[in-house]
Formats: sequence, structure tokens, C-alpha cells
Amino acid sequence: MSLSLKDYLVERCALVDAALDRFIPSAETRPATLHKAMRHSVFAGGKRLRPVLCLAAAEACGGRVDTAMAAACAVECMHTYSLIHDDLPSMDDDDFRRGVPTCHKVYGEGIAVLAGDALQALAFELAAKYDTSALVAELARTAGSLHLVGGQVADLEGEGKKVPLEDLRYIHESKTAALLTTSLKLGAMSARANEEQLAAIHAFGMATGLAFQIIDDILDVTQTSEKLGKSAGKDLASEKSTYPALLGLDASRAEAKRLTQEAHEATSIFGTQGERLRQLADYLLSRDY
Repeated sequence: MSLSLKDYLVERCALVDAALDRFIPSAETRPATLHKAMRHSVFAGGKRLRPVLCLAAAEACGGRVDTAMAAACAVECMHTYSLIHDDLPSMDDDDFRRGVPTCHKVYGEGIAVLAGDALQALAFELAAKYDTSALVAELARTAGSLHLVGGQVADLEGEGKKVPLEDLRYIHESKTAALLTTSLKLGAMSARANEEQLAAIHAFGMATGLAFQIIDDILDVTQTSEKLGKSAGKDLASEKSTYPALLGLDASRAEAKRLTQEAHEATSIFGTQGERLRQLADYLLSRDY
């Protein structure tokens, strides 16, 4: 592990961006407006955390970056689709994402919906590049009513209400933690991980994903829109229940730290090969945007 975490992130992000550029149709490909809209959201400066985690999980399980790259791009396409749809006026109604105007603000609501649809379809196409249907099935379960979509429904229904902590955890696990975990699992599956390795990756992902969302909730009330690249204070304005709202900032930070330690423990079976995953969990815990 010769690269520092900072250099590792820069290198992996560059590899993922290059691959996404190859996989997504060019802005000149008909229908040009649709492909411009897809590219607007995908290349708006995202941190590529999910594809980087996908690649790191593959390496922890003895796999290779080039073999896992299609899976990494699949999860980034799925993630970006979910952001486009979450930002719509009928959902969270956000004007900015990743520091630029949201897709519907630039291309209109109809094109934004279709750009999200197209990115979701591309995610499945990329997952299908592997010689097993397991990756497609894993991604489909995560994208459906039991996770991403179901979590968004619960999120919408909880607006303006004081949601119990158990229900809030369900929302966060269904949305943020589920996709982050699947990102890791697709990387592991690309490396033909065994059942024990997949179970460890799953545990790591769920703990890290929930910690990630708690930190996100904290940053929403402690950072500026300029720093976050999206509208700060949206959770408070829409009267959403969050960990800081229910537990307070200090208790929320303590819970995120506890979950990160839980994630560390889950990777013990990987020995030194799991060190990059542990570094990434710590990085997500300490981030300020």
C-alpha cells in the first residue's frame, strides 16, 4: 500500500472518471439533450466515494481494479440517477448538487427524469458485463422497493413529522447504507469473494454507510452551501428528522464514531489487505463536506 490515502483517492477518481467517459454516450450522440443531461450530473464533480469503495473491496478480496471497474461505474450511475430524482421538485426540490445547478434546473423536469432513468438502465448494463447474474441481482435489490425506492418513500412520508430513531435508521439504512454496501459487495463479487468475505464486506458497508449518513446530517447543519456543494439546512427547512435533531450533535458524532469502529472490526478477516477499507472508513468519519 505505497500510496497515501490522498494520492489513492486522486488516482482512483481519475480512473473512474475516464471509465465513465467511455461508458456514457458522448454529448453529440442522439438524442444529444439526454446525453448532455446525463453527463451534466455524472461529471458535476462528485467525490466518487462509492466506486472507490467498490475498487477497494475488490482489492481487499484479492481482485484487480480493471476487473472491478465496470461494477464501480455501475454504482456511480445508480447513485447519480438517485440524486437526479431526489432533487426533483416533487421530491426534495433542490437547486444545487455537487456545486452546480441540479439537472432539472438546467434541462427541465422531463429531461431530468429521463436522464435518471437512462443512468439506471446503464448501471444494469454495466453490471451485466460479468459472467454471473449475481451482480445484476444485487444491484436490482438495492434499487427497488426494499431499499432505495422504499427508503425514499419513507423519507417523503416522514417530512414534517417527528420520526422515531428506529424509523430514521430504517430510512438511512435503506437509502445511503444500502447503496454504499452494494458498491462494496459488487467489488468483492467481481473478485469472486467467498461467503465469509462477502459477509464481512456487508457488515463493513452497513456500519460505514450509516456513519456516513449521520455525518451528512451533521454537516447539513454545521457547514455552508458553498462548502457542501448543495443547499445546506434543507433538512431543517423541510422538517426532516435527523440524527442531530433527535440525539444532538455530540451524541450523533459519538454514534458515527462507534459505527466506524464496528466497520473496522468487520474487516479483521482481511488482515493487511483490509487496511485501505479502514482508512476510507476513517476518512468518511472525519470529512467536513
